Amino acid sequence: MTSTASSPDTREGQAAEEQQPSWQRRLRRFGHAERARDDVTARLVPGYAEPSPRLWLTLGLSEPFADRLVRWSGWAGPLLITLVAGITRFLDLGNPKAVIFDETYYAKDAWALIHRGFEVNWPEKVNDDVLRQGGDIAIPHDAAYVVHPPVGKYVIGVGEWLFGFDPFGWRFMTALLGTLSVLMLCRIGRRLFRSTFLGCLAGALLAVDGLHFVMSRTALLDQVLMFFVLAAFGCFLIDRDKARARLAAALPVDADGRVRPDVRVAQTLRLGWRPWRWAAGLCLGLAFGTKWNGLYVMVFLCLLTVLWDVGTRRVAGAVRPYRAVLRHDVLPAFVSTVPVALVTYVVSWLGWILSPTDGSGGYYRNWAVTDGKGGGWTWLPDWVRSLWHYEHAVYDFHVGLSSPHTYQSNPWSWIVDGRPVSYFYESPLPGKDGCPSDTTEKCAREVLALGTPLLWWVAALALVYVVWRWAFRRDWRAGAILCAVLAGYLPWFFYQERTIFYFYAVVFVPFLCLAVAMLVGALLGPPGSGEGRRVAGAAASGVLVLLILWNFIYFWPIYTGTAIPIDSWRSRMWLDTWV
Repeated sequence: MTSTASSPDTREGQAAEEQQPSWQRRLRRFGHAERARDDVTARLVPGYAEPSPRLWLTLGLSEPFADRLVRWSGWAGPLLITLVAGITRFLDLGNPKAVIFDETYYAKDAWALIHRGFEVNWPEKVNDDVLRQGGDIAIPHDAAYVVHPPVGKYVIGVGEWLFGFDPFGWRFMTALLGTLSVLMLCRIGRRLFRSTFLGCLAGALLAVDGLHFVMSRTALLDQVLMFFVLAAFGCFLIDRDKARARLAAALPVDADGRVRPDVRVAQTLRLGWRPWRWAAGLCLGLAFGTKWNGLYVMVFLCLLTVLWDVGTRRVAGAVRPYRAVLRHDVLPAFVSTVPVALVTYVVSWLGWILSPTDGSGGYYRNWAVTDGKGGGWTWLPDWVRSLWHYEHAVYDFHVGLSSPHTYQSNPWSWIVDGRPVSYFYESPLPGKDGCPSDTTEKCAREVLALGTPLLWWVAALALVYVVWRWAFRRDWRAGAILCAVLAGYLPWFFYQERTIFYFYAVVFVPFLCLAVAMLVGALLGPPGSGEGRRVAGAAASGVLVLLILWNFIYFWPIYTGTAIPIDSWRSRMWLDTWV
């Protein structure tokens, strides 16, 4: 019998709508929609959208080969985009052949760490000697007071150990991590959106973001931090899928073969061993072992994964999902992340811990046996007390840092590329250092840490869409993206009087790319859209992506330190604050 306006199915739907809370009925005017009540497995573990072979068939490929390409697209697409990203990042990586911006700290600290186990005081104006002598330069013995943990510098040091103490060597690992982060984002986006196309789009956007590109070619800590934050997010995302699949497998099946919610299973099932949470804990430990703002990320992402567990048990039929999560999930989640992260952080200081305590070791390594004698904590090992004192001194430094800097900026301006940072600038004369000989004026060579403007401006709009999508559609993907952006962005608003820089924003750039990919997905239209809607959406999306690509190519010279006529340089300074 067909359904009519008076059929039981329709009447039950109308009754259910009338029973909704009034706030839900009011939100429907702004786009709030209830989730469809279908097979629980489809909601717990949704399938991936199957790419269409139509493009390959149009290009004249045989149907079997086209089907094979479609099956391989989940890895072939991300790997192809990663290859392009790697070529651009490693191309002439040693240029400029100079110690640019804060490489003056981290490149030399990394070299000292892998040879001494702790940072040392380098002589002033030693950079020219480093560029000339490379690994033959003598390493000082006096310990230096540094304010960032050692993980990021060890990572940079791996490249120096492999390729030498020169610009290519100290930039190698950031270029490698920048390239691998593109691959990770493709796969993360694919898992998040259940779409190979949107995942590859997010990775492609990251590959052509100027800030991520410049940071990939510079030996700074923030690119290393970004990599470990993105890796932790990816581990949590995989854990979410694994846990939901395990719960779905435990739910009962009705007579029609459909998996149905079950209160007892949803509220009592223990999800068991969750190795991806341990991996996430390791990545988070490496993150704040690179820079301390990784601690904020750990708090945000750990809360996010607990809320994911709540949603999982609710979908599975739990009447009191929060109580079930508190009883079965919170403690295992804490143990598998926070202690692992803390142990990872402490182990990263092993070189400092094992250094001598006679005054020839790391900075403050002998504090417990000198100035720190006495007190109520003498029962602790000396290295613990000395390390704690060091950490406290670093904390005081960070919260009190307010030395003016030419390129410091307020976080409010970051999202619109308000005040980028110039890492390197020279004005070669015609015929010198790549400046064309027929140029009437001098040239400009600059490495400017500037996000691709069109991408960032679109990302600002995409964040508005993500907020709407999360608030009114209860889309967990939007919530995940928003949480990750806030984890890297929001804490800096508490330190607006502190000396901070725009390039700190590289930590949440991958999630801005996910937001833009989600916006593009909306432009393309939902499944089942008409042909006209699809064509219009594809055209708008294609134009947008091509404009972003053009924008990256246009700014290529000031991302790579390529000499261009001064007028060409001025034409790229779109805002006065970029100079």
